[in-house]
Parts: sequence; structure tokens; C-alpha cells
Amino acid sequence: MTHVVTENCHMCRFTDCVTVCPSDAFHGDDEMLYIDPEECMDCAACVDECPVKAIFAEEDVPEDQKKWIAINAEKAPSLPVVNEKQDPLPGAEERKKQLGY
Repeated sequence: MTHVVTENCHMCRFTDCVTVCPSDAFHGDDEMLYIDPEECMDCAACVDECPVKAIFAEEDVPEDQKKWIAINAEKAPSLPVVNEKQDPLPGAEERKKQLGY
């Protein structure tokens, strides 16, 4: 199995999660992060690090977020690896509040 980044990451892109990933499984674009299922070791270290609760084990992805399994698998391999902490996107703290975190 693998872990999946879901919709809560969109337009936040907090990178706390990437600093604990032992396998460089995180990739990113200008809007969010994605996990490459071929690189993910399924260690779950990233789950608790996400300040907007956007990361789930594949089998635990909420029903309304299942589309993100395919999106992560499709997008991650073609995007650059993100393995160092970066500033979140402008407006990320506001979005975090809107999400209730």
C-alpha cells in the first residue's frame, strides 16, 4: 500500500511532511504535494506531520477523496521531488483555518 495526499493540501502546500519522508516520495507543483506510490515506503511518518490532515493511507482515504489516489499516481512521477521544508503557499494559514485546523 501507499499513502495519498488529498484535497486539503490544495493551495496550502505545507511541507512539514516531506522532512520526515525517508524515501523522497513527495513531489510538488505550484498548488500542492503528491506522493509517488512507487516510492512510498508506507511508513506513515508523514501522516501526523501534515497540519491540514491531507495525508491518508490508501485504504483509509475518505470515499469523497478517492479520486486523489489516481491523481497522486499520475502526477507525482512527472513532478520534481520535494524533500526540504519550504514556505507554504500565500494564504495557506487562512485555508488551514477554513479547514478547521
